[in-house]
Amino acid sequence: MGDRVLLCPNPYRDVDLDVTLYVQDLLEKHGYKTYICPIFDEVEDSAIPENIEKHRLRDVIDEAFFVVAIGGDGTILHCGKCAAIHKVPVIGINAGTKGFMAILEKSNADQVLRAVSGDYLEERRMMLDVSLIRDGEIIMENSAINDIVVNGFGDCIGLTAWCDGDKMTKYFGDGAVFATPTGSSAYSLSAGGPLVEPTAQDIIFTPICVHGMSAKSFVLSPDRILSARAECHYGKQAFMKVDGSDLIELENDDIIKVKKSNLELIMANLGQKSFYDIAFEKLIEGY
Repeated sequence: MGDRVLLCPNPYRDVDLDVTLYVQDLLEKHGYKTYICPIFDEVEDSAIPENIEKHRLRDVIDEAFFVVAIGGDGTILHCGKCAAIHKVPVIGINAGTKGFMAILEKSNADQVLRAVSGDYLEERRMMLDVSLIRDGEIIMENSAINDIVVNGFGDCIGLTAWCDGDKMTKYFGDGAVFATPTGSSAYSLSAGGPLVEPTAQDIIFTPICVHGMSAKSFVLSPDRILSARAECHYGKQAFMKVDGSDLIELENDDIIKVKKSNLELIMANLGQKSFYDIAFEKLIEGY
């Protein structure tokens, strides 16, 4: 683990990097070394001030002991996987909309000093591993902080799901979400799934817009292995996304296998708000 704090802004949320530069100045005045690592490698140069020296997160993560994500939840997801692999803690400053995972707002961004000094509670967030199996071979593997989504993007598809080899459900609908407790407050919740404490150890399976009355959400033990097969007919297509990544087109006989990952996202919690405070503020009071 290194000696630097990595500042990972979404330059489309933190316009002109105002928050990022404020945090950088604050940290460096207190003796910390920093790197600015915009979360998009392909970010337009016009979105970042010309005098900013930027780095690629994956190139400098070995030199870091802390990551500060500045944007929305997508910003945390984007840099969180790399941080999880290297066991570097993350704290989020919300410069987006809901920012459910970010515990700081722009108005109290100075609290980052507490976090980097070690004055925080460590929250270990469960992650999921996903494998895509085609013709008996694994053709893709990935890990998710939030969720793995299978759907037809407007087309009704068939979906069969198994838990440890036992058939769990079968239905026609828009697809399904395999979510972590952290991801339970995202797409899974919108699809009718339960809200689960982010530090819990569960796998959440939530059907999306089912054409029927029988398919419901499941909350499963972390040692379960889930499998699913999406079926498309009459030229329709099904796709998979991992934490909102690029679409992966599925074929009819593809099997998606999901299990608990050995990776964990370490989030820094300053103890200012409970999970219930955040849920009320972000999901109820804000409407």
